[in-house]
Amino acid sequence: MAARPQLHFPSPYLLPTAPLERAFFHVTPDGAKIATYVYVPAASSLDQTVAQGKAPALLLHGNGEEHGIFGQVIDTICESGRAVVAIDSRAQGRSTRGTASLSYELMAGDALAVFGHLGVDAVHVVGFSDGAIEALIIGRDHPDRVLSILSIGANLTPDGVDDSFEMESASRALSDWADYWTKGEGAARNVDTSLLNPPIDQARITAELLHLMVVEPQIPAESLSAIACPTTVMAGEFDEIKREETELIWRSIPEAELVIVPGCGHTLPKEAPEQVAKAALATIARAERIS
Repeated sequence: MAARPQLHFPSPYLLPTAPLERAFFHVTPDGAKIATYVYVPAASSLDQTVAQGKAPALLLHGNGEEHGIFGQVIDTICESGRAVVAIDSRAQGRSTRGTASLSYELMAGDALAVFGHLGVDAVHVVGFSDGAIEALIIGRDHPDRVLSILSIGANLTPDGVDDSFEMESASRALSDWADYWTKGEGAARNVDTSLLNPPIDQARITAELLHLMVVEPQIPAESLSAIACPTTVMAGEFDEIKREETELIWRSIPEAELVIVPGCGHTLPKEAPEQVAKAALATIARAERIS
């Protein structure tokens, strides 16, 4: 019998309390529904803040998460008078999977489509982990759409992460669990598979998302020289992203700044939300001084 895999149970975090102006699904050509949330300053709106010359911040979360991990960061950015567009990446949070092959380039394209849907020309991007990878891809490939980047805990290849073996093992266990109940001996058992925990569909999606981190990204460091906006590269002192990987990203982006948060691991939006918000606002301010 397939061993019952343990799904990841995230530690708690504070959800955003800023006013939610809009929440909608953006439907992609392959049928994915990308859950999109627009948070705004009190007594204001996205359109009003853009008219005041304050481009919104686009927030992109990490693997298996949802946009609420940025709760305190969203609140601080909104308190500064700027709107935030936060999305649940496809197959995560409230967003659906779609039919296209998963890749970081695909999810970066989803993000671009979302703020195009909103009629926003350019944004300040804050990305964490997988979201930071997407932020680098967007900044590299669409420099005219990105005003600044805060990249938190990104890697350029799977070798830049310390625990890729554990991710692959977890992915395989989840796939084996789903296969056992749909194709193996479990399919003949008197078991209502809708009662299984983890649910079969969730196990397959989680396995796919974990496997993505084992085989991707594959970003040449030299390609990051195309990023033209002010950029801050951020990581925890004890991050699972190797320090040399973080420093390679920092050195590869022209005039990028490096911030290492003492005493913290990988999940900086939860461990050090004040420092993340401070770095985001400082990077945005740097971009506005240049413009």
